[in-house]
Amino acid sequence: MKKLLLIQTAGLGYDFATHHGAREIGGLELRPLRSVFPALTCTAQATLRTGLPPSRHGMPANGFFDATLRKPWFWEQSAALVQGPRIWDAFRAGGGTVALAFFQQSLGEAVDQLISPAPVHTHGGGMLMGCYSQPDDFAERLTGFADRPFRLRHYWGPLASVKSSEWIADAVSGLLAAPDAPDLCIAYLPGLDYDLQRFGPKHLKSVKALAVVRNELERLFAAARSNGYEAVAFGDYAITEVTGGAVFPNRALCDAGLFAVRAVGQMSYPDFYQSRAYALPDHQIAMVTCFDPAALPRVADTLRTLDGVAQVLDRTRQAAVGVDHPRTGDLLLVAQPGRWFAYPWWRDAREAPDYARHVDIHNKPGYDPCELFFGRTPLSVSLDTARIKGTHGLADAGCETALVSTLPLKAESLLDLAQELRAWLA
Repeated sequence: MKKLLLIQTAGLGYDFATHHGAREIGGLELRPLRSVFPALTCTAQATLRTGLPPSRHGMPANGFFDATLRKPWFWEQSAALVQGPRIWDAFRAGGGTVALAFFQQSLGEAVDQLISPAPVHTHGGGMLMGCYSQPDDFAERLTGFADRPFRLRHYWGPLASVKSSEWIADAVSGLLAAPDAPDLCIAYLPGLDYDLQRFGPKHLKSVKALAVVRNELERLFAAARSNGYEAVAFGDYAITEVTGGAVFPNRALCDAGLFAVRAVGQMSYPDFYQSRAYALPDHQIAMVTCFDPAALPRVADTLRTLDGVAQVLDRTRQAAVGVDHPRTGDLLLVAQPGRWFAYPWWRDAREAPDYARHVDIHNKPGYDPCELFFGRTPLSVSLDTARIKGTHGLADAGCETALVSTLPLKAESLLDLAQELRAWLA
């Protein structure tokens, strides 16, 4: 049976890595790989798992808006959200075993071993830390390989760091040497992403994070070699420098009378039932749902003139770039290079909803990188979008990710890579 270790490495951009001396891993040269558009975590992972574009696998971003329920959904974990056959289906049908470590939308996936962060949110507003695993003792076994418990605070939030990747690398290295090691192990290393978003690709802290993650990749490639595995590592997106302020599409919609809010105490909450449109921001794209079809031209005109918006893609233009799916929305906003979209609709911090000051990835109606910073009050997160210095989402020239492999792969894009791996496994 063929044996393969496949590692998705967040934020491993080709220009960033090679500029700072990381030109090879385990003696193998890095080469550029074109990401999928939008170049986002869930989109890239779904593309890898299916070998399909977003128009077919249905994950054009890390979240989506359900127009029927009038509710945004972000970072939901059901594997059924990713549509299409998996690249390992034929391999597994032929007797190969598969493990999936720390992938989004993985709960309920047809694999043999699985681990994913799955905290329980308590009624008092806190969290019970924990991981979901399949089989039930898999998380405990990986904890033994890593020789310490997994800490969710290192995976996301103001304390997120390369320690998350170190834990995963330790656990996966131990797993590859186990008697029941999977034939195909797919893992996600998130640690490089955090300081790149906080400080940008030119900052010393980002360069130091690159050195740590490079070391973990070296160790994983060595563990693969020692246990008879081929190894492939690739970046899902390249993080580029923020050169201008955040773009606030919902403020523009609110000013135009197209997005409604309601006051609860002194706080401002979205009123999706009275609104005519809403933009769901996710890094350098924002998916716009128009609840009133007659208002679509006005919504498009309002957003097209907003400073920082490069393109407003209707469904026809979405089809031209392979992102036309019901979850993409009626319009897709694309930011100018160096700009990114933020979800707030309020201007006065006193009107911010309660979840704005907390790590609350499921309730916030948009991605919030400010959760990577502490706020002014204890146990809160920042509201200051100006602190974000790195962003991603575009897949243009200069945004190539990095690929390194023991296999003689010819892939020039992430979609090519997924299809080539499917063929190799089969």
